[in-house]
Amino acid sequence: MSIEHEDTRIELIHADDEAKYLLRDGREILAILRNIIAARALVSARLAPGNESYLSALIDVSEDDASVLLDASADALQNERIARAEALDCVTQLDKVRIQFALTGQRAVSEGGSPGFRCELPTSLLRLQRREFYRLQTPISQAVTCTVALPQTDGSRRTTELRILDISGGGVAVAVPPVGVRFEPGTEFPNSLLNLPDMPPIPARLIVRNLFRITHRSGSELLRAGCEFADMPRGAEDAIQRYILKVERTRSARERGRL
Repeated sequence: MSIEHEDTRIELIHADDEAKYLLRDGREILAILRNIIAARALVSARLAPGNESYLSALIDVSEDDASVLLDASADALQNERIARAEALDCVTQLDKVRIQFALTGQRAVSEGGSPGFRCELPTSLLRLQRREFYRLQTPISQAVTCTVALPQTDGSRRTTELRILDISGGGVAVAVPPVGVRFEPGTEFPNSLLNLPDMPPIPARLIVRNLFRITHRSGSELLRAGCEFADMPRGAEDAIQRYILKVERTRSARERGRL
């Protein structure tokens, strides 16, 4: 099994429905951890702070439901660094759902003759279902943008181009500018224009639904705002679907060419 984007970390900043993504109920967290153990899913564990990581697996949950056992590394020196880490930022997949959680309080143990780390039960767990978070990622070679009017402190608006990271018939995710505007759930950007290749701009009102911080292995960070479309003209969704199909067909053809 491979872990998609295992070196990318995703942090929920804001969402209009936080419970859709972030679990805080201990019983629900325990149930998911037990399912991960039963599925023998691989876990990418990153030593925080820093970017060092290793592939591991959850072994068991303690009888009192207070801790979880994480398999150790095969590298003894790395195990020493794991023991000193402030936290272990873990990512795995279960039934095509990305799951992310942090383990703390790790202490080296030897249970059942195998080395591992007994860690405190995570207090929260992030779930990202593909249909809710991952949509069609736009091609890097062909920039796709959205023109929005960003509000200024003096009450005016400044038109700017935002890079579209992914798109579906119901909305887009855009890269948030580093400064100049607050993107929060419920924020609206009327009179926006969706700029897709080889077709006229599509007018829409964008409504921010969630905000995530994406941290890549290199340490670079990106704020991703998930936005819902509103007030789109007739035929706009069909045009977006045609664009999505075209990109998917091009990618499929390239993949077949590599085989």
